[in-house]
Amino acid sequence: MTETANPARNKTLLMVLGVVAALIIAAGIYTYRGGFDQGSARVASKDKVDPDVAVLMAPGPLPDIVMGSADARYTIVEYASMTCPHCAQFTTEVLPELKTKYIDSGKARYILREFPLDNLAAAAFMLARCSGEDRYYPMVDAMFETQESWAVPGADGKERLLQIARQAGMSKEQFDKCLADQDLFKKIVETRTIANDKFQVDSTPTFFVNGKRLKGDHQLSDFQRAFGETPTERKPDEAKPDEAKPDEAKPDAAKPDQSPAPGQ
Repeated sequence: MTETANPARNKTLLMVLGVVAALIIAAGIYTYRGGFDQGSARVASKDKVDPDVAVLMAPGPLPDIVMGSADARYTIVEYASMTCPHCAQFTTEVLPELKTKYIDSGKARYILREFPLDNLAAAAFMLARCSGEDRYYPMVDAMFETQESWAVPGADGKERLLQIARQAGMSKEQFDKCLADQDLFKKIVETRTIANDKFQVDSTPTFFVNGKRLKGDHQLSDFQRAFGETPTERKPDEAKPDEAKPDEAKPDAAKPDQSPAPGQ
């Protein structure tokens, strides 16, 4: 014997199921925790090939924010993650001198592209993008300079990013709205996927100079060699004891609980 359905109860049930389905879909986009799936096997450094410059410089999911003159002879493209310690080291220690000697002088221009190792890094990039084109690099600089204070496991990372965002003039409402931007999140992930699939980027930082993959430790001297110049010799008393080549940050080395996903 079949029980007669209650129309009102069924309508309520369908509404609840609809809400649950929407939350599940959102979770699939926003609540992924840990490192991003690589999707393909790693390519040994010796087997990597330089990309076609036209393809590398073709418009991507997000517009490039360029530092330097459009007429510069050399174009530097960096793929970085906001939670990568070596990316922070480059930005805080190498980029200032590179900027003074080559970018500000018009010899080179610099483009940073998103290659997040985890969702906390993606959230940080989202905040930089939401800051506006004129505030993008200052926001990136601020987050790299304070990386050790906010790149922490669990929900604390998001809360600490909020403090940085507030110091940059972003309200809590703007912060939440930015991290809930599904389209922006997708475009950042797509930028990362293109880099991995087309340009064999599988570690951060990865640099290209006029399409050529940069070799070395990503110090100023490595860029000078790429520019066809003789590297500047550092005086003995200026040598840094920890300047040995570090292990590059690998995407699959991200801590599984390192970051609250955007949208949470």
